[in-house]
Amino acid sequence: MTAPAPTADVERALANALQLLAADPALAAEQAREVLVVAPGHPAAELLLGMADTARGDFDAAQQRLDRLARAQPRSAMTWLELARARTGAGRRVDALTCAERAVALQPALPGAWLALADLRFAAGDDDGADAAYLQHVRHSAHDPALMVAADALARGDLPEAETRLRARLARQPGDVAALRMLAELAVRLGRNEEAALLLEHALERAPGFDAARQNYAAVLNRGNRHAEALAEIDRLLERDPGNQPLRNMRAVVLGKLGDFDGAIDTYEAVLARAPAQWQVWLGYGHALKTANRSADAVAAYRRAIALNPGFGGAWWSLANLKTVRFDAADIEAMRAQLRRNDLDDDARLHFEFALGKAMEDAGDHGEAFVHYARGNALRRSQLPFDAALGRERTRRAIRTYTRDFFAEREGAGCTAPDPIFVVGMPRAGSTLIEQILSSHPRVEGTMELPALIAITRELRQRDGNPETTSYHDVLAGLDRAELETLGRDYLRRAQPHRREGRPLFIDKMPNNFAHVGLIQAILPNAKIIDARRHPLACCFSNFKQHFARGQAFSYGLADMGHYYADYVALMAHFDEVLPGRVHRVIYEDMVADTEAQVRALLDYCGLEFDQRCLRFFENERAVRTASSEQVRRPIYREGLDQWRHFAPWLGPLEQALGPVLTRYPAVPPAAELPAWR
Repeated sequence: MTAPAPTADVERALANALQLLAADPALAAEQAREVLVVAPGHPAAELLLGMADTARGDFDAAQQRLDRLARAQPRSAMTWLELARARTGAGRRVDALTCAERAVALQPALPGAWLALADLRFAAGDDDGADAAYLQHVRHSAHDPALMVAADALARGDLPEAETRLRARLARQPGDVAALRMLAELAVRLGRNEEAALLLEHALERAPGFDAARQNYAAVLNRGNRHAEALAEIDRLLERDPGNQPLRNMRAVVLGKLGDFDGAIDTYEAVLARAPAQWQVWLGYGHALKTANRSADAVAAYRRAIALNPGFGGAWWSLANLKTVRFDAADIEAMRAQLRRNDLDDDARLHFEFALGKAMEDAGDHGEAFVHYARGNALRRSQLPFDAALGRERTRRAIRTYTRDFFAEREGAGCTAPDPIFVVGMPRAGSTLIEQILSSHPRVEGTMELPALIAITRELRQRDGNPETTSYHDVLAGLDRAELETLGRDYLRRAQPHRREGRPLFIDKMPNNFAHVGLIQAILPNAKIIDARRHPLACCFSNFKQHFARGQAFSYGLADMGHYYADYVALMAHFDEVLPGRVHRVIYEDMVADTEAQVRALLDYCGLEFDQRCLRFFENERAVRTASSEQVRRPIYREGLDQWRHFAPWLGPLEQALGPVLTRYPAVPPAAELPAWR
């Protein structure tokens, strides 16, 4: 007679076998058999052996063993779950469904059983039943040890471990909607927005009632500039939960991005009526008011945010960014007091530095102003590094790609619609002024800095499978005429939600689109392209003073900015050479000196008859979203032309990086003198 095995030894052996199951099911099965030698009929060992058979794909052996065990242990939910998995593997889905239903009936908190049941219902076309089961799986997933290990790694910021565990989990259980949502969160943290969207779409296909995933999906769509789609998801969620204040706040943000500022303001006001102490919401409300030309109300909203949270640097900077607010001594001391705090995070600190820079510049203390601007830029640059050498290489690649022959071979290709007017150039070079002038014409609608073209470049890179290293220029060069036309129409489709007035022409004033003039010509050959150019030192220092809500990484270092400006000039000079007359250039200083002549030339280039309203652009009450919103609501003034001269003693690195681009302005140096052409 065999002596009974010590219980502790058996439990250790089984625990070890269970750990081996995923990586080496054969070895796990061997250990389970060893347990059965010393403890014949041990239920946990029999269960583990059946699991190992399933893992190895021996579904017949697994079914036989687990079926016997289920008859012997009819109250074991885990046995019924594993039998469901074995029968699923053997193609016996109807029988598997019965087993999974038995498992959840016996143990309603067993997350794996709900997942198996959900997958089976989904495969059977029972969408409502699958949705309900997936939601139960999510509800009970906190009891899943393996999933919680991945969640803990995600919470600790150990993204490699979290990703390894989640991908392994989904390789075994691809329908695990909780794991899909977690992997999507990880993808967002790594900046892989498109991947996150696909993961969440997969989860919502299986579990349309998974509201947390849908809210994540709306946020991902918003972040990916798919604002109309984001709004649809938010409205779907609000139908189920109309009192959800965070969702209503997100709705207000998205409405603003779609240009519906009245709707955004109404939504913000409804949120604040129920929860008036939310300082972040007061900030968003202030932004919407500012854009809608309600400056006094915007100031009051920003001040309310500051009253609720004096350490909210973003609200102080928003006041400064209006350009019309002058801080008094009390404001300045309040900001300095915040900067003396030891617990102020870098994001708040950099906002205070930029705001104090503006305050001291207004006070005439340009030395202290520059100190604050420099500190704010240094903090932001540490968050958003810029590689000037990489930027220059991208410029060179574009110059090599877009030759006369390139465009000659594609003549007549692309979408022939004349609707878009692209205003490109450096930020802070007068593009908002040009937009305001043109949008005062009855045939032209001003929209915003549309992200559509940049989204197309990103998707072109992804076609290659290596979006981090691929140049979209190379992908574009391989497209046929039909594909070029499709891309042009795709751009118009993406822009359509922002065209609210039905005018025949519209403006896209994303300044960084100067880098994509070759793409514009290839897919929209009849679009107009206007290059807004301003004195290099005036333009670059205006950028240095500006904290942008996102992007513009080149603007947080004087030398970086000089290199970027020089690359911009080189690229536009190249297009002047290979596409003569294609781009219309507006020199800001000329616009200030002789506004009517410049406006007439601008309208003539766009094929528009002269309209007196374009000279009275400051009476145009349209919403303006950029940092120049208040300035373009006043007549043109000369005072801003030379403000940079107060800071000339500190601009050496900028001057050196600009080189001949500065000394020859507004003329362009010969190609041999432009760094991007060397």
